[in-house]
Amino acid sequence: MLSPVSSLLGLFSRDISIDLGTASTLVLVQGQGIVIHEPSVVAIDKRTKKVMAIGAEAKEMVGRTPANIVAVRPLRDGVISDFDITEKMLRYFINKVHERVRIPTPRPRVSVGVPSGVTEVERRAVHDAASRAGAREVYLIEEPKAAAIGAGLPITDSVGSMIVDIGGGTTEVAVISLNGVVVSRSIRMAGDEMDDQIIQYARQKYNLLIGERMAERTKIAIGSAYPLAEEQRMTIRGRNLITGLPESVEVSSVEIREALKAPLTAIIDTIKSAIDETPPELVADLMEQGIAMSGGSSLLQGLPERLSEETRMRVYRADDPVTCVVRGGAKLLELSDAQRAMLLSAQRSGLRR
Repeated sequence: MLSPVSSLLGLFSRDISIDLGTASTLVLVQGQGIVIHEPSVVAIDKRTKKVMAIGAEAKEMVGRTPANIVAVRPLRDGVISDFDITEKMLRYFINKVHERVRIPTPRPRVSVGVPSGVTEVERRAVHDAASRAGAREVYLIEEPKAAAIGAGLPITDSVGSMIVDIGGGTTEVAVISLNGVVVSRSIRMAGDEMDDQIIQYARQKYNLLIGERMAERTKIAIGSAYPLAEEQRMTIRGRNLITGLPESVEVSSVEIREALKAPLTAIIDTIKSAIDETPPELVADLMEQGIAMSGGSSLLQGLPERLSEETRMRVYRADDPVTCVVRGGAKLLELSDAQRAMLLSAQRSGLRR
């Protein structure tokens, strides 16, 4: 039962759910919906260590800054690589929420989605960063479970549900039943690696050096995991490595699909490995229920068709896959203390790697 003080605080604050992603950070405020969806990028002056910009403004600086200003991503491959900068980024986003929605008290309850593969040290770092950024209470929920909740999967029932969450830095695969994660896989191979492979492909085939943003735009525009009904073409621009001069090259979706072969194969192998370890009764459930996908990189063209062919099961994207984790974190905060404690304890005890 909530104490009188906790009840009073609840009346004057709005709970916040945060999806602290490698590529982008989403913030959902109770009663307001998603109020922030910005890149997880921080621009820093190397000489003074001063933060120059955070989020969308900082991403605009990538590849366009003077030598003394660097645009960094404090989360790499789904884990925190710089604790101090992550704390500043969290504080910035939480303060920005207060400014936008005029939250009366600056100490809300906060849920944060974290990759299932993080260590206890990394979990503590995220918890402490959120606390120092102004949270009254902090709940950490593993991203595959948050994504499953946000996707509307029946994780509290005695039926197997499978979620594949493909983000910027990690791909999370989990089979969940009765609130517990029965089988879990996490690999540091996702959208960022796809971008890197496109950069390498352009370098090796065309001697063309392109940036991260051009690679990402190419992936979104014509990238695919399965042959398209009508193959597409796009012009990419960069610097010729031989002449040193600017150059444009037209590439096809067939070429980009070839470039994405390695990361897609790794993701498929991870899903197959998780299915292989899943108990037969739960596999039967998955054959009936299908496999849900979430995360920004799940939007790659043809990915459901490719995974369906490889796994021989129905694979589908959840509604609004990009926001599944943050919506799942928000639903966690709506539970009673007992329900929340059971769900969070199950995620730790039920995890197998």
